[in-house]
Amino acid sequence: MTKKKRILTGDRPTGRMHIGHYVGSLKNRVRLQDEYECFFIVADLHTLTTAPEKEKIAKLSENVREMVLDYLAVGIDPQKSVIYLQSQVPEVAYLSLLFSMLITVPRCQRVPTLKEVMRDLQIKQPSLGLLTYPVLQAADILMVRADLVPVGKDQESHVEVTREIARKFNSEFGEVFPEPEPLIGEVPTLVGTDGKAKMSKSLGNCIYLSDDEKTVREKVMNMYTDPTRIHPTDPGHVEGNPVFIYHDAFNPNKEEVEDLKNRYREGRVGDIEVKEKLAEALNEFLDPIRKRRTGLESEPELVEEILKEGSKRARKEAAETLKLVKEAMGLEYF
Repeated sequence: MTKKKRILTGDRPTGRMHIGHYVGSLKNRVRLQDEYECFFIVADLHTLTTAPEKEKIAKLSENVREMVLDYLAVGIDPQKSVIYLQSQVPEVAYLSLLFSMLITVPRCQRVPTLKEVMRDLQIKQPSLGLLTYPVLQAADILMVRADLVPVGKDQESHVEVTREIARKFNSEFGEVFPEPEPLIGEVPTLVGTDGKAKMSKSLGNCIYLSDDEKTVREKVMNMYTDPTRIHPTDPGHVEGNPVFIYHDAFNPNKEEVEDLKNRYREGRVGDIEVKEKLAEALNEFLDPIRKRRTGLESEPELVEEILKEGSKRARKEAAETLKLVKEAMGLEYF
């Protein structure tokens, strides 16, 4: 029997997850867990790279719970996959320290997302933790000796740092790590309800997986559409219109969507009807997720048990990896 390839991916726990997360990664993860051995990391230590303040750390516990509930509600199965908490695997910090000796400061500074984060958060000088977050990320990936890392095309450079560290370690000390390959997906970026380029919690333009039916409808009815269209009888633009982007992503009735698009282009349907149809489709999509989440919330110890068990499994892998690393480096003195 062929051994399944191993995957590592995950998220920083910043609270509830939205439908942008679903189309961008969660939907794919549910599928991947049947094909691969999956490790899903709840990367709480990574949140400290941009939010190390005490009041923000105080929110982590609740954010972790909310995120794991969303994982479970969309269909990530702890019987098939390992869901674990990064901070419960202290070996990753040791491994990150060792890896930091194998990479230069200028190489970390060249990681494209570092500049993006600094720009978006208006950080003039990165903390050492933020500068070296790709090294901690490499430790996460190599700690479980992952073969594949699911990423969008724009994030391929993240995995390249990990590959470089694995390659340098193997060359210097002997073959311990696989060079993980990026598993490139056509990961779409869902625009926000306000028409901004990306759905983002900080911009308040999200529809959350846990939003109730009334909230979803209100958000949809307030959505940005075609600013050039003044009257329902004016021909409208479908391409780039958030309402139709959402229809394509979530409305399974493709005939209805095509009919709405044609009538919208010809000025034979108003925004209200198009939005009402979208609200119906979204609520139909979200209803089973909300129901599962409600059932999961009735088991207050469930998330903690899943994370404890998953972290124990991840830590076992980490201990084995660290033993191999120390033996290869000659750090096992006794």
